[in-house]
Amino acid sequence: MTLFEAESLHMRFGHRVVLEDISLAVEEGELAGIMGPNGAGKTTCFNVLTGRYRPTRGRVVFAGEDITGLPPHVIARKGVARSFQLMNLFNDFTARENVALALPAMRARGFDVAHDAAADPALRAAADAVLERVGLGGKADVVAKNLSYGDRRALEIGVALAAAPRALFLDEPTSGLGAEATARLADLVRSLKGAVTMVVIEHDMAFLFGLADRISVIHWGQVIARGTPDELRANPWVRASNLGKLA
Repeated sequence: MTLFEAESLHMRFGHRVVLEDISLAVEEGELAGIMGPNGAGKTTCFNVLTGRYRPTRGRVVFAGEDITGLPPHVIARKGVARSFQLMNLFNDFTARENVALALPAMRARGFDVAHDAAADPALRAAADAVLERVGLGGKADVVAKNLSYGDRRALEIGVALAAAPRALFLDEPTSGLGAEATARLADLVRSLKGAVTMVVIEHDMAFLFGLADRISVIHWGQVIARGTPDELRANPWVRASNLGKLA
């Protein structure tokens, strides 16, 4: 079943065309990758898909509903969560408090009791379950700013998962990570496969090729190739490019 679909997306800023006739389809439970050189339009595409930009034309469909141009918070409430290249965490809150704030039960009561969230036994248990899922079970009481960079990346994914999304968008999740932290993140993402639909933009081609079910290659604002990792390794354009060497 197709969960997320983009149809003929076009995006321009003034006279500059950034996306031209982008079409993508992501099946439920799939891990879909998006790759391409710097300036290819990957992040703009991501921002259109998650509501930060409204496309000049074309449409985005999630679970059969046209969500084109809806605000990000509305799209998030429909079941789409995302991470960012620059992490969005509450640095002075503990890992548990960061996750608790994203729980549906917490959002329903408002954010005026943020620091009291972890005192609620049900919220505490739910937050701790998420932290266990992302490998941070022993660091629930650590303030976010004191976590290692790799743990902060895992926490950001935990915050996204706390909202119980149907689709999780990850924007350059390995950015700034060393080899060991990247390997741990790969294990985390692998453990989530099938449980939540994922769309991942990634510059680390080995990471992406080792995890994705299908990958779309964006260049010059267009999808110029798509397929499984093995199919893309055999693609003449990909093989001739630096992307192919990295993969």
